[in-house]
Parts: sequence; C-alpha cells; structure tokens
Amino acid sequence: MIFCQVAEKLYNMGDAIDLTGDGGVMKKIVQRSKPDAIAPSESLPLVDVHYEGTLADTGEVFDTTREDNTIFSFEIGTGSVIKAWDVALRTMKVGEVAVITCKPEYAYGSAGSPPDIPPEATLVFEVELVACRPRKGSSVSSASDERARLEELKKQREMAAAAKEEEKKKREEAKAAAAARIQAKLEAKKGKGKGKAK
Repeated sequence: MIFCQVAEKLYNMGDAIDLTGDGGVMKKIVQRSKPDAIAPSESLPLVDVHYEGTLADTGEVFDTTREDNTIFSFEIGTGSVIKAWDVALRTMKVGEVAVITCKPEYAYGSAGSPPDIPPEATLVFEVELVACRPRKGSSVSSASDERARLEELKKQREMAAAAKEEEKKKREEAKAAAAARIQAKLEAKKGKGKGKAK
C-alpha cells in the first residue's frame, strides 16, 4: 500500500526523465495533458509554447513569455531552437507543463548567449505546450485530402491500365479471329482449286 502511494505521488509530481540517456536533457512533468491530447508529429511540426527560462546556478530568470502572455512558436527538428527543446518538445502533449533541465551541450554550450546566458550554463525551462499545428500551406484535413486525391488518382490509373489491357486483349483476339477467317478462306480456295483440277 505504501509503495502504491509513493508510486502515485511520483506519477502525479512527475519524476525526472533522462531524455538523452546522458543526463543532458532532463524532463519533469509538472502538469499532465489530457489522455487524448495531441503531440507534435511529422504532420504537426509547428508548436506554440509558453515558457520561463532560468539559470540553474542562480535561479535568475533570463527569458519568459509569461509576463506579457505571448506565445513562442517554432518548428521542431529544424535547428531553430536549442537542441534540448527539439528533444523535449517531441515528448510532450498539448496542455502538458514540464520542467526541462538542459546541460550546456544541449543549450548554448561554451559560447553562452551574452549578456543573459554565461558560457557553460545549465538552463532550466518551465515549458507549457499550448498547441501543435501543421506547416503553413497545409492542414491536417488538406494532408488527408491530398492522400485521398492521390489514392483516387492511383485507382484511376489502375482502372485505365486495366481498360487498356482489356482493349489490347480484344484487338489481339480480333486479329486472331481475322487471321483465322483469312486462313479458312485460303484453305477453302485451295480445296476448290484442287477440285477443279481433277
């Protein structure tokens, strides 16, 4: 019973998960998403987030969207954000809030990001995944519409190919029938010719 309570507490609090296997990106869930929440994917690579970034050493906030309630948007997997974010956001679902701790090699490394982030800084972000969206010019429905359109084209091509094949078969049968009639006429003429000669 005690073990169950401890396990439940860890589950609810969110135990830190090592996302990279080397301790470079640690994620602790603060608020879970709904079970049916969507996650970033190939068709939904654009993410909208709220976040607050602090320096692990001092706890000093160096960047936040919370003060002016803005949304930060980026596309996962394009290298437009630090490595830790590309890694961590892939594991999140809409509505989830997580604390992500990033070692320097997954953040700004030995260069830092002056003046706010010193070299070799470990960063801590509290991130909320607000939304996942398709790239501009495509939408989930247009992606599925496109699949349906391509499927329809494929069917039409297959039907056209089958019709062509049927047509070809009929032509060959007609040729064979015509050749057989000609052959029969020739045979008949030969037979008549022989009869006259006798």
